[in-house]
Amino acid sequence: MRTRRLGWAGLEIEAGGERLVIDYVRDLSPLFTEWKPGDGLTAPSGTATAALVTHLHRDHTDAAALADVLAPGAPVLRPAPGHGDDVDNLTTLTAERELVLHRLTAETVDPWSAREIGPFLVTAVPAVDGLGDPQLNWVVQADGHRVFHGGDTMFHGYWWLIARRFGPFDAAFLPANGAVVDAPHLQPPSPLPAAMDPRQSAAAAEILDARYAVPTHYEQEQSDKSAGYVEVADPESEFREHAGRRAHVLPVGGWLDLCRS
Repeated sequence: MRTRRLGWAGLEIEAGGERLVIDYVRDLSPLFTEWKPGDGLTAPSGTATAALVTHLHRDHTDAAALADVLAPGAPVLRPAPGHGDDVDNLTTLTAERELVLHRLTAETVDPWSAREIGPFLVTAVPAVDGLGDPQLNWVVQADGHRVFHGGDTMFHGYWWLIARRFGPFDAAFLPANGAVVDAPHLQPPSPLPAAMDPRQSAAAAEILDARYAVPTHYEQEQSDKSAGYVEVADPESEFREHAGRRAHVLPVGGWLDLCRS
């Protein structure tokens, strides 16, 4: 198994001559108006066996990108729709509509459910979304290796259950930007991070017993995201400090080959 970081929270995983993508996004501009595309963000068209989605925020679900990367009929495994009305679900409506528009084979899955897709065994595990929307995290197993993808979850109490059932992990890809969010429909705003900060991500990596702890969900060169979205100043350095020997900072477009490392 080998993995490639595709920018923001995107990940490509290869095993047995097949590939899948997680939170694959090519265009963040619908959410982050100042965002500019960079290098290493694309995966080969029409080749992915499946796409896994942690949640339906537009910076984690890009239906146009998924329609391009997926083989015909390949599934998109996703969490349940949000509860409530359109105000409650404001941050998921765009991605929901785009999934329908692009006629993707989207399938709702529940936490702890597993599925075999080609050489991959994928399991949805619990996560806690900072804005209250449904979110899953993913465990992917292939070639005798095990990878965790953390979307943009907050720190929570499921880490130990995940570690007992699946640990140790060869690699854990964990959000590390500690974003504080001021959204118009979520008032008064919280001053606390809506996604894990570097210290929390390092703690999660230790609980999961990850050989490689890889920080994600940040881009230093694109730090001016939007009003109401404030990240920690230097996610990479803080993550290295807290994660110690586990820390493995992977550049956008960079590969981590678990069979050779």
